[in-house]
Amino acid sequence: MTSNRLLNDFSVLRLVQIALAEDVGHGDLTSESLIDESDMGRATFLAKSDGVVAGTVVAGLVFSEVDRALNVEWQVDEGARVAAGTVIGTVTGTSRGILTAERTALNFMQRLSGVATLTRRFVDRIDGTGATILDTRKTIPGWRHLDKYAVLAGGGSNHRMGLHDMVMIKDNHIDAHGSIAGAVAAVRRYLLERGMSATPVEVETRDLTEVSEAISCEGVTRIMFDNFALDMMREAVVLVAGRVETEASGNVTLETVRPIAETGVQYISSGMLTHSAPAMDISLNFHR
Repeated sequence: MTSNRLLNDFSVLRLVQIALAEDVGHGDLTSESLIDESDMGRATFLAKSDGVVAGTVVAGLVFSEVDRALNVEWQVDEGARVAAGTVIGTVTGTSRGILTAERTALNFMQRLSGVATLTRRFVDRIDGTGATILDTRKTIPGWRHLDKYAVLAGGGSNHRMGLHDMVMIKDNHIDAHGSIAGAVAAVRRYLLERGMSATPVEVETRDLTEVSEAISCEGVTRIMFDNFALDMMREAVVLVAGRVETEASGNVTLETVRPIAETGVQYISSGMLTHSAPAMDISLNFHR
């Protein structure tokens, strides 16, 4: 079961409201013209492909925003693996309300279940290595909390939420400032002056020379190996020798993730989890 912490943010409710306003506008012309407002119905969510379910909480919020009398019951937990043909849940209440909310609820569920499903494939691929799969900030704008929630549902872990909760000194920062050592020192002064010395500091490195420089800097909590070849990554892991956390990034796919994990690196981050996940095929079937 996945924690709903990320879904408690007001931005999630606001996003649901924006999505409904976008789809419904001034009214559902089709349902209002064909179905009496007193008509009652039932619909079932059906998995049409194998996958990992995520987004039931958000889908329930969609139905509640359309009609608070609609009742949604889920037959599977968030993060559950399901086979094609599995009934995921049911919604009962006014037929108009069900049909008006249908597409928006499915859009959220299909997207989030797709992210969870792809994440689970990555997690399964590195089983037994001890490495952890991380997401990135390569999320749909406005969907950050939801995309990262779906990664958790799929068994992955979250990297930083944004620019505000972790320092990540990337190659452009290093080039702009002049050196890793100088950049780390400037960051430490900045954090100390603001009472934020406990903030994690990660440094992105491009070769073993930069790895050595980052290790020598006080206050670095994690070193990223960016687009390292496997042999170089093994050397880098040995060089770090457990003094700080290690992370691999760049060219991480389902084909490459297992060899990367076997180098001994602790964390593997992949933007593919959220920028390239195909939607899971889920339908909502209406019944009288």
